[in-house]
Amino acid sequence: MRGDLTIRKVRTASGATAVQVVQNKGKQRSFLKHIGSAHNEQELELLMAKAEKYVETHCRQPSLFADTPPSPSSLQTALAGSKLVGVTHQYARNTLHACARKCGLGFLPELYLDLALMRIIEPASKLRTLELLEWYFNVRYARRTLHRMLSKLLEHQEAIEMAAIQTAQNDLQDKFSLVLYDVTTLYFESFKEYDFQRPGFSKDNKPQQPQIVIGLITTRSGFPVMHEVFEGNTFEGHTMLAIVHRFQERVGNTKPVIVADAAMLSKANMQQLESEGYRYIVGARLANTAANFIDQIHTALPRTDKAIRRFSYDGVVKNATMICEFSDARYKKDKRDFDKQVKRALVLLERNEPGRRAKFIKKSKEKDKPFIFDAGLQAKTEKLLGIKGYVTNITEDELSSSELIAYYRDLWHVEQAFRMSKSDLQARPIFHRTQDAIRAHMLICFMALMMGKYLEIKTGRSLRQIRKKLWQVHEAHILDEQTGEVHVMQMDVGEFAGSELNKLLDSGFSH
Repeated sequence: MRGDLTIRKVRTASGATAVQVVQNKGKQRSFLKHIGSAHNEQELELLMAKAEKYVETHCRQPSLFADTPPSPSSLQTALAGSKLVGVTHQYARNTLHACARKCGLGFLPELYLDLALMRIIEPASKLRTLELLEWYFNVRYARRTLHRMLSKLLEHQEAIEMAAIQTAQNDLQDKFSLVLYDVTTLYFESFKEYDFQRPGFSKDNKPQQPQIVIGLITTRSGFPVMHEVFEGNTFEGHTMLAIVHRFQERVGNTKPVIVADAAMLSKANMQQLESEGYRYIVGARLANTAANFIDQIHTALPRTDKAIRRFSYDGVVKNATMICEFSDARYKKDKRDFDKQVKRALVLLERNEPGRRAKFIKKSKEKDKPFIFDAGLQAKTEKLLGIKGYVTNITEDELSSSELIAYYRDLWHVEQAFRMSKSDLQARPIFHRTQDAIRAHMLICFMALMMGKYLEIKTGRSLRQIRKKLWQVHEAHILDEQTGEVHVMQMDVGEFAGSELNKLLDSGFSH
């Protein structure tokens, strides 16, 4: 008895023993809580322990002294000869393996899948990854197995890219009417060049360090379908046609619209795409166009927000059109940058320090003034404030200007895929030197990107959120010291039972 609450045992008609908590009110006793019915001594002991806990929690006047020493629960008795010998995250591994199968990667040896999923869980060097696989999942691979199989992964590149294409077509319902293309650079923590890693134009602002160039094709939703690795000094405009041709070989007769940023804009690229029957939407570098063309834009394009005009670009590239759009927000940003650059140029000239890098300063033919302010460039730049250009060979009848601009803006998906590769998947630092090892590393990152983007597209959650949810589930490995048997107990996953991940992966949260 505890204060005004009492535990009682009642024999039921079925022969079970019901455990109840009743409340005392003077000479009257009222039913309060049915704890459960026991069919044996072990169940009865467990229910009595639950009732004791309920009474201690709800009684008005808790007892200062227990009437009798508490008896050990059945769980305590069962665990008396046991000890915890390990904790794993097999649940997360099983789920990500299910995701890999959804992406068509189930044909690969498990080592490759484990290397890819570890880019999601905890990116590290290959040798450190082997340690983490054993630590987190009790999965063991020998170092010699890793070294032997790593370069052989390249033999599966075509099959992996075909799996990506089929996943995009069949599961993500993409018709490849349009694809996005962009490049990025990955630098090495070294200043020593090798055959493949060379200094070049660095998007990471590391121009002195050797690097590689990565080209990536994604669907409009950002799902990766093809990639290529180029030498570090490769001009990014020279990368597009090679990967587009390979993509075309994989998808067959479909010729998608190619969307790429201004770095891909070259007369040769556009002429080649035109001659091969491709449609393209490419960002324009307006500052590099002729002065009379800039005057034409300046005159014809109204300075009202979202104003759009088309201009013939056929004189530069056959069948090409330049679409220009004015934006109030872009104008405000461009104007701030413009004013800062003009002010900097004037200050440097006044201080007689024009040799320092600055826009709007040019060399002069006068001996007493080697540098002067470039008023012509100032006027040209001012005419383009707030204007963005797009070059295409798609006619207005086929696609309106506003729709075309919307397609171009989808490039943020491939940019986001690169950010995921560099941050969440940590594609660099790269701990390899040979070309095959580097390519194999990037193929592993490509597989991880496939899995990560698939989960993000299907669930609407970020990869970090998904990883955090998966990592909350542990398995406890308990050793029975009498029998030597290890029992595995997994945390309750009821929270995930109806989740979008579980439905998505067809019970991918397998045990």
